[in-house]
Amino acid sequence: MVQKYYVHSILYTSTTILKETQLKLGCLLGAAFYVQQLTFVCLVLPCLLLGYLGQAAFLMENLTQNEQVFFLSIPSQVFWPVVFIATLAALIASRTMTTAIFSIIKQATALGCFPRLKIIHTSRKFMGQIYIPVMNWFLLVSCLAFVTTFGSINEIGNAYGIAELGVMMMTTILVTIIMLLIWQVNIIVVLCFLTLFLGLELFFFSSVLGSVADGSWVLLVFAAVLYLVMYIWNYGTKLKYETEVKQKLSMDLMMDLGCNLGTVRAPGIGLLYNELVRGVPAIFGHFLTTMPAIHSMIIFVCIKWVPVPVVPQNERFLFRRVCPKNYHMFRCIARYGYKDVRKENPQTFEQLLIESLEKFIRREAQERSLESDENGNTDSEEEVASSSSRVLVGPNGSIYSLGVPLLAECGGVSNPNFGSSTSFDGSLDGTMDGRRSLDNELSFIHMAKECGVVYLLGHGDIRARKESFFVKKLVINYFYAFLRKNCRRGIATLSIPHTRLMQVAMQYMV
Repeated sequence: MVQKYYVHSILYTSTTILKETQLKLGCLLGAAFYVQQLTFVCLVLPCLLLGYLGQAAFLMENLTQNEQVFFLSIPSQVFWPVVFIATLAALIASRTMTTAIFSIIKQATALGCFPRLKIIHTSRKFMGQIYIPVMNWFLLVSCLAFVTTFGSINEIGNAYGIAELGVMMMTTILVTIIMLLIWQVNIIVVLCFLTLFLGLELFFFSSVLGSVADGSWVLLVFAAVLYLVMYIWNYGTKLKYETEVKQKLSMDLMMDLGCNLGTVRAPGIGLLYNELVRGVPAIFGHFLTTMPAIHSMIIFVCIKWVPVPVVPQNERFLFRRVCPKNYHMFRCIARYGYKDVRKENPQTFEQLLIESLEKFIRREAQERSLESDENGNTDSEEEVASSSSRVLVGPNGSIYSLGVPLLAECGGVSNPNFGSSTSFDGSLDGTMDGRRSLDNELSFIHMAKECGVVYLLGHGDIRARKESFFVKKLVINYFYAFLRKNCRRGIATLSIPHTRLMQVAMQYMV
């Protein structure tokens, strides 16, 4: 099995190097995909077949020499060069495997199937060049533990055989799904493909199952634990998000509370961080019932990471109104690239946020004025409000439609009258000139900014109800709670001054 590992490492490394070379060549010729296919079929596959057929021929001629077949079949003149190449290939393959694990963990985290980890992007040009310190140390400890546990080459070879055949069977199953759903191949052809390849792989897999007791069980247990971690995290995260969406505050309730929100509006700006991109989060209601007063201006900030190196500062924030003007409540989506400085200076962040909000208000007033001139009748005001609630106005003056994939989650508000309002404050007359209303609102923002900015953080946790099944209680109350407590929180990447930080905890019963 050791010689099989070396052969596989050499061929796997050769394939990796060829793919990197082919990618550069494809950028010049515009046919990288076809070049990779031809290279694999015409070069890599023949080398792989010749390598195994050569070992089989050597065994047929030397039945007693069944250990280290690969090295025994090598002529003595080239023995040490081949050993050097095999060792070098194993090192390169190890590096390739580590990089692949980093990429898989990142994609699993983006899909909500793995706890958050610190991800470092090492290149501004290539997004895929990443480094995950925790996983790097985890791989080191795991490799040392496996080598110590197995203790012999034969046990490591048995575990490698099960892992290799498991990857082959999973690849066949995924290709079958792609053939059915993406390529839409005839079902008869798909069944023939599945029967041929999966049947052959199951035949070989059954031959290595007898070695499970010889050490391969460690690998199976490791795979089962990793699967449980991913499943529990995905299940808990999805359940928490669905609960937050269901329990968010309705606009009818916000209108019933009035512009004072049923409490005292103290001068200042409150930045409430949450993961929802539409609606009023339930944690805000918890703030209202817990705190004796709330700030005169509330901005719901949602952090989004976009697949670009750097987001220009004039395009970082996207705003929209949450309630009528006299509520002074806004929704802000802050976009960061993977090479942006996330722990930026709080004063710089606040200044940029306020400037972007002022540009949004000016642009909104300009758009409303132009649309009001085009529509002379009174019914046009409702249409303008409905239209403004379906777009986001960037601080650079650009109009961003909610149909764009980046903001696809930001749907319009159910009631069109909440997108905008014709009154700024209860004391202002409804017939006030638009310019004066704009100046008053900008002045109100400046006064709130001078009174100070406070960061409001809500920590929402989930607990299983008492009538839930025992398994659900075990998964949610213990396993998921442990993962959530020890993983990296989304707000950890921001620099928030502790002197202006207010936190409220909230528990959801699911």
